[in-house]
Amino acid sequence: MFFIDPSSHDIGRSSSSAPAAFTPSVRSGMGIDAEDFRLSPTASSERFSFHLLRPSAPLLAEYWQLRSAIFCQEQHLFEACDRDEKDAIAYPIAALSHDARLASGVNGGVASGVVGVVRILEESPRLWYGGRLGVHPDCRRHNQIGKGLIWKAVTTAHGWGCDRFLATVQIQNVRFFERLHWQSLQELEIRGVHHHLMEADLTYYTPGFERRPVRLGA
Repeated sequence: MFFIDPSSHDIGRSSSSAPAAFTPSVRSGMGIDAEDFRLSPTASSERFSFHLLRPSAPLLAEYWQLRSAIFCQEQHLFEACDRDEKDAIAYPIAALSHDARLASGVNGGVASGVVGVVRILEESPRLWYGGRLGVHPDCRRHNQIGKGLIWKAVTTAHGWGCDRFLATVQIQNVRFFERLHWQSLQELEIRGVHHHLMEADLTYYTPGFERRPVRLGA
C-alpha cells in the first residue's frame, strides 16, 4: 500500500490528473528526536510507533533504504532512485518496530527497526500533501502500520496549521483510505496506473503536538 507524488521525476500524468505543482515517548533504544503522539484507536499498537525523523536522526538511512526497496526494486516506479526535489522540503516519517523477532530478522522478519515510511510537505500555505507511503513487505499483514503512518502524517501537518491534506492513492487502496475518513476528489492516471486524488477529513484527524523543525536558511 502506498501513495505517490505525480510531480515526481519520470512520472507522467493524464490530462485529468492533479495540479501541476502537486507534490503525498521514543521507545528505549530508539535514538530519534521525536515525541509520542496520540494514535487512532484503530492504529494503536505496543509493537510499533511512528516518528518524525529530524535531519540528524540516525534512522534516516533506513528510511531511504526502505523507500528505495519499495518504489524502485519492488514497484519499479523509478529507475534507480525515488528521491526528487520535493524531498528537500518534505518531512520524513518512519514506523518503527519494537518486536524483537522483527528487529533481529528472526522467522523471516525484517533486518531493521524501520518497517514503514511516508513523507509530508507543504505545497502552498496551509495546503499539505502526503507521499511515498510504504510498508515493508514482511509487515503488511499488520494493518496498523499503514493506519499509524497515515494518522501520524495527517495529524502532524494539522498541528502545523494544515487546512487541507491531499494524496494520490492507487485504486486498490481507495476503500482503505475511505474507511480512514478520506474522500475521493477525482480519478487520475499515473504511468498507466489508476489513482484517486483524495482528501483527509481533518475533523477526524485531531491536530498533533509534534513541533515543526526549523529549516536552516528559512
